[in-house]
Amino acid sequence: MARDDRDYRVDLSSNPTPAASKGPPAARPYLGVQFACCGIYARVYRTPGDTAYRARCPRCGKTANFPVGNGGTSDRFFIVQ
Repeated sequence: MARDDRDYRVDLSSNPTPAASKGPPAARPYLGVQFACCGIYARVYRTPGDTAYRARCPRCGKTANFPVGNGGTSDRFFIVQ
């Protein structure tokens, strides 16, 4: 069976009734990326290990990697040339 790293999998076997909400859900960190090659905007979410943001243009396949770490930037929007 293939490995599934998606973070939205839910195991309902231990608790068949939904839990009461304790406030708004935590926001998932993302970057806004404009692909200049095709004029397409995309939201890019962190990889499962929270080590990077990996962007891919949905039209031409151009990729960009934004590592997460100390000494980085607080900018949230980027243009990929």
